[in-house]
Amino acid sequence: MSRSIKKGPYVSPKLLKKISAARNTGSNKPIKTWERGSMVMPEMVGITFAIHDGRKFLPVLITENMVGHRLGEFAPTRNFRGHSRNI
Repeated sequence: MSRSIKKGPYVSPKLLKKISAARNTGSNKPIKTWERGSMVMPEMVGITFAIHDGRKFLPVLITENMVGHRLGEFAPTRNFRGHSRNI
């Protein structure tokens, strides 16, 4: 179920602080985050995030097509290795 329109999109306040700091300094260092449920906002376009997948951090460069999605959608938590090869 989606979030109420009245409430607006969820973005962690701590993450917003890190984004504004990265914009002000012009740093291209990835922003490390565990906030998989945060919504991708237009202010994030062009910033690289290191999103935690439960085991390691995956670097993801945010583009315009990602706006409106959640950060966790771009860092899969499971690795499908294929079906068994029994004959």
